[in-house]
Amino acid sequence: MSNTDITPDDLTEAASASGSIDDAGESTVETPAPDESPVAEELAAAEEVVIDEVSVAEENTVEADPVGEAEVEVEADVVGEDELFVEEPAPRPRSPFDRPGRWYVVHTQSGHEKKAQQNLAARTASMNMEERIYESVIPMEDVVEFKNGKKVVVQKKMFPGYLLVRAELDDDAWYVVRNTPSVVNFVGSGGKPAPLPRREVENFLAEKEEGSEATPAKRTKARLEYEMGETVRVKEGPFADFSGEIVEINEDQLKVKVLVNIFGRETPVELEFSQIARL
Repeated sequence: MSNTDITPDDLTEAASASGSIDDAGESTVETPAPDESPVAEELAAAEEVVIDEVSVAEENTVEADPVGEAEVEVEADVVGEDELFVEEPAPRPRSPFDRPGRWYVVHTQSGHEKKAQQNLAARTASMNMEERIYESVIPMEDVVEFKNGKKVVVQKKMFPGYLLVRAELDDDAWYVVRNTPSVVNFVGSGGKPAPLPRREVENFLAEKEEGSEATPAKRTKARLEYEMGETVRVKEGPFADFSGEIVEINEDQLKVKVLVNIFGRETPVELEFSQIARL
């Protein structure tokens, strides 16, 4: 059949077979409906599950990295600060009682404590007794005195005429100490040296760090030069050369009250520290 033989009826039949023709005479092709078979539905559902799992994995990866880095950085910083700022407690000074040897009291000639200490050190070295006679100390303390109306703190001997010696005391060590010039004898009952107990050693000797040089002991709290009940002499004023007992001490005003015997009657007299002296 040639092209010239196609009639309108033939076109209508062809359109009816493949689609439809609208009112304008144009043909419309209908899109076939999607495959709604069970296999297609299962494939679509599996594809959605895979997509969801991928999305969840991406979210976890994005959130976990920053959190992990932050936690590591915070922990590292905290540990670093703790290591830098933790302070170890300072070691406690060793008690003088715990040093080798024992402490003994040695009686010296009056006013010759320093000389006896020097003589003992020289004698110990010359007789090679350093391993048994370790050190000697003159106990000192802070004392409050009043000079020219002012309060001053001075160091004075705690026990004038005595020396503390630390030693491993055997017959040889005893002989060296006992025969040192300016030394009179050891203090003890029956002439036998008696070592000092811990309480008295720590009371007489200020604690110091191990390895430091031997220095005179020193009390941390100063005491007044005069004490209650002490008898003093009046140096100046209307009661000069009178003696009496101290019954009151006023440290703030630098004054004391002394019971002075006036015409057979004890009368309290207020005096300044500078007006009295020890007998």
